[in-house]
Amino acid sequence: MAMAGLYRRVLPSPPAIDFASNEGKQLFLEAIQNGTMEGFFKLISYFQTQSEPAYCGLASLSMVLNALSIDPGRKWKGPWRWFDESMLDCCEPLEKVKAKGISFGKVVCLAHCAGAKVEAFRSNLSTIDDFRKHVMACTTSDDCHLISSYHRGLFKQTGSGHFSPIGGYHAEKDMALILDVARFKYPPHWVPVPLLWEAMNTIDEATGLHRGFMLVSKLHRAPALLYTLSCKHESWVSISKHLMDDLPVFLSSENVKDVKDVLSTLLSNLPPNFADFIKWVAEVRRQEENGQKLSEEEKGRLAIKEEVLKQVQDTPLYKHVTSILFSEDSVCQLKAETESSLTNVAASICCQGADIFAGRSGLSDRFCCRQTCVRCYRATGNNPATVVSGTVVNGNGNGEQGVDVLVPTSQAKTSCCSSGQNGCSPMHPGSNDVLTALLLALPPQTWSHIKDMKVLQEIENLVSAENLPPLLQEEILHLRGQFLLLKRCKDNKVEEDLAAPPF
Repeated sequence: MAMAGLYRRVLPSPPAIDFASNEGKQLFLEAIQNGTMEGFFKLISYFQTQSEPAYCGLASLSMVLNALSIDPGRKWKGPWRWFDESMLDCCEPLEKVKAKGISFGKVVCLAHCAGAKVEAFRSNLSTIDDFRKHVMACTTSDDCHLISSYHRGLFKQTGSGHFSPIGGYHAEKDMALILDVARFKYPPHWVPVPLLWEAMNTIDEATGLHRGFMLVSKLHRAPALLYTLSCKHESWVSISKHLMDDLPVFLSSENVKDVKDVLSTLLSNLPPNFADFIKWVAEVRRQEENGQKLSEEEKGRLAIKEEVLKQVQDTPLYKHVTSILFSEDSVCQLKAETESSLTNVAASICCQGADIFAGRSGLSDRFCCRQTCVRCYRATGNNPATVVSGTVVNGNGNGEQGVDVLVPTSQAKTSCCSSGQNGCSPMHPGSNDVLTALLLALPPQTWSHIKDMKVLQEIENLVSAENLPPLLQEEILHLRGQFLLLKRCKDNKVEEDLAAPPF
C-alpha cells in the first residue's frame, strides 16, 4: 500500500535567503563583525524543532526560556528541569493548541506565567522603526530575545500564521535571521525587515487582531518554588470565577464581623473541586538514577521548598486557617476532600512521573502505582528528607519501573489525619498549607467588599505580601501573577491586555 507524506519544502528564494547558502553565510559573517549576532549563540544552543505541526508558539517560547536560563522549577524527564512544549499549558490546554494552534496573546500569557519578563507589541500599535530598534537591541545582547508572529504567505511559503525567534540582524542589508522552529519544513533563513514587518502587520483570523512581536527577558526574581496554579482541569474556570467574582459578594454580608467569620465564610463556600486549581509541586526521578541518596542539587531544592513551607506555616494567616479547617464541622467535608495520606499522594505523583518519563503526559492510558514505600533519612544537617518510592506499571500490566518522589516536609503537624511513617515525624504539605498560599495569592481587591473597616484592616494585614519574608513574598507574587493571568483567560481578555499582571 502506498504511504503519503512530505519531506521538507523548498525555501522560496527570493525573498528569503537560506542561512546555509553561500550568501547566507556571508550575511552571517558580516553581521558577526558588526556585533548584531550576539543573541544568536544562546538561541542556537537551544534551537529545537516543534514537536507538533501547530506547536510553533510553544516551541519558540520554550527555546527562548531555555536560552535565558530560566529555571522552570519542576522536572521535565529524569532528573532534568527543562522547558519543553508539554510544560507550557497554564493559559491554553495542550490538546486545543495541538488542534488549532495558539494566539499571540496566549503565547504572551504563557511567557508571563513561566516567570519571564515580556514586552509585547501588536503591529498596529507599533511602527517598523520601533521594531527595527528592538531587533537591533536583542541581537546585540544575549539577555533578551525577540519572537515574531507573522504570516508565511508574504514570504511565498506554504502555511499561514507562524511563530519563530529572530536570531540575528544584518544592518547594512536590513535583513533579519528567522530561526524557524518548523525545521522539518524550512531551514533558518534571512528575510528583509520591511517584508517581515509586512508579514507581522496582518490579521489573525482566529482573533481578528493584528500579529506582532514580543521581547522576552529574565526577571530578577525566581518563579514559583512550591505552589502553582493550574488550568489543566476543566474546573479552573468556575473556580477562578468563584474566587474573583463570587467571593467578594459573600464577604459583603453584614454577618461578617470578625476574621473568623471571613475565613469561615470563604472556606464554607469553596467549590468542592478547588484542589484541582492550586497544587504543591513535587519532583520525581527514576529510582535507578541516584540510588538511595539525594544529590547535592536535590538536597538544595528540597531545602528551599521546605523553607517556603515553613514560612507559610509561620504566617498568622496559617494559624487562623488551621484553627478553622480542623475544628469546625462546617468544613469537615472540605478537609476530607483536600487531605490525603502521604502514600496516596505519592502514588498519584509516581504515576504522573512515569507518564512524563514515557513521554505520554496528558494521555488517558496512564500508569498505575502497584505499591509505595516511604523512606526518611538525614539529608541536610539534622533535617530528615522524605523520599517516597513507588513501583508503577502501565495500563497493560507490564512495563514495570520504579519512581521516586522527593517530598518537601515540615516538622510541624499540618494535618490531623496524616501520620509519620517508618519512623518519620515530618508532614508533607497539607490542605491548610495550600489554602494559606491560595488566600495570600488572591488579589488585594478581593477583600475590599468587607464592610466592617476594622475587620477589613485585620484581613489586609494578614494577607499583605509586604509583611512576608522575601522568599515567600516572591512565591506569593508569582502565584498572584498566575491568578490574574488565568482571570484574563477566563474573561477572554488575554488578547486585549498583553502587559504583565499588576501585583
